Amino acid sequence: MPTWKLTIEYKGTRYQGWQEQASGRTIQGELKRAAKDYFDEAIDLSGSGRTDAGVHALAQVAHLRAAKKRPPDEIQLALNDRLPADIHVLKVEPSSERFHARHSALSRYYLYQLSTRRTAFAKNYVWWVKPTLHLELMSACGRLFEGRHDFRSFTERPQEQGSTLVVVEQVRLFQVEDLILIRLGASHFLWKMARRLVGVLVQVGAEKIKIDRVEDFLKSHSTEVGQWTAPASGLFLEKVVYPGDFPPKAFRPVVAVFSTKE
Repeated sequence: MPTWKLTIEYKGTRYQGWQEQASGRTIQGELKRAAKDYFDEAIDLSGSGRTDAGVHALAQVAHLRAAKKRPPDEIQLALNDRLPADIHVLKVEPSSERFHARHSALSRYYLYQLSTRRTAFAKNYVWWVKPTLHLELMSACGRLFEGRHDFRSFTERPQEQGSTLVVVEQVRLFQVEDLILIRLGASHFLWKMARRLVGVLVQVGAEKIKIDRVEDFLKSHSTEVGQWTAPASGLFLEKVVYPGDFPPKAFRPVVAVFSTKE
């Protein structure tokens, strides 16, 4: 069956996440509706993973399968003509029937934007954190997360998740004017895991908890972490890595928050 790899960007603010639901608008639901209308037949469209309600994507990946063979450029144009303005197909590439957006992926990278000041323009794309944050403490905490750990304390309803073991490849922080960018790379992410990692980093950076407590969260299950879940607004699925791909390198803000200092 003809198969295509789609790369998609979206603003998740008004959607109930990626996964199609019986009620509520979702990214997958909008894409499937557009694809069915264009192909005029049943299609299969599935993503590399779920993003929560309000979470954005710079480069979500999905596979699309349909009986009819169509040129990639035509598919891209047709889908974008049928999609709302806050969902955009960046690229359509022909792919092997064996390609599966989720199962073929090696790792996922997320970018989180923290604003160190109130902003009139970037509210939907940042989390404004009022306390002063110490990046050296946050970076030290981030290094604790790297490697293979049990992230049971960092997910919602862990008993429903199957295994809570995750290999975190990278946690990096970088300041750009009045933004602190946090990059998280892992084999996969549990439900709300990325946002809870960020929340704990902020708690450490604001000197509200010690790094010793973070080590305890990795050693034994705690429900305490849930109260620090970062807002969805600042989180972006940055890149999905497949065989032959490289992890993202350059740190670039999605929406700039310029410094007010002269």
